[in-house]
Amino acid sequence: MGRRKKTSKPPPKRKAVEKLDTLFDCPFCNHAKSCEVQFNKKANTGTVSCYKCLEAFQTTINHLSEAIDVYNDWIDACEDAKK
Repeated sequence: MGRRKKTSKPPPKRKAVEKLDTLFDCPFCNHAKSCEVQFNKKANTGTVSCYKCLEAFQTTINHLSEAIDVYNDWIDACEDAKK
């Protein structure tokens, strides 16, 4: 009488990590994917600029900031200016 073979479970599947967008819609000219975010880590600044209408916005960043954070700061500043 022998022992039964041990059956092992397959390893769990990894979830696919989706990359965040780096191109966004412009709130001024409403062109899709026309705003690009650029980082200057030495100066701790993030810049959003639209290549269609040439609007730009600059804000301070930290080591955890992503492109969506800089874009959201721009949208918040636009909404504050409207009030």
